[in-house]
Amino acid sequence: MALKLRPLADRVIVEPSEKEETFAGGELVLPETAKEKPQQGKILAVGPGRLDEDGKRVALDVKVDDSVLFAKYAGTEVKIDGKKLLILKESDILAIVED
Repeated sequence: MALKLRPLADRVIVEPSEKEETFAGGELVLPETAKEKPQQGKILAVGPGRLDEDGKRVALDVKVDDSVLFAKYAGTEVKIDGKKLLILKESDILAIVED
């Protein structure tokens, strides 16, 4: 399935990693509103980079398929084809997770 979003400038599209939130032998499940927002995800698309003062394109340090950590309340959440995705600026990404 092709992604129907193309990020602009220094923005990236990230699919957050969801963690299972069950306790007490699976009997207690946290409601969506009580869950911590995921802070790790996989990059699905990257923009071409921002323009510097001279009008030259500055490439991003991240690429498609990188696993990244991002700021807790960063970005804009969107839902495409039933999937929750985040649109982040590269500056909201804290680190690349190495395998």
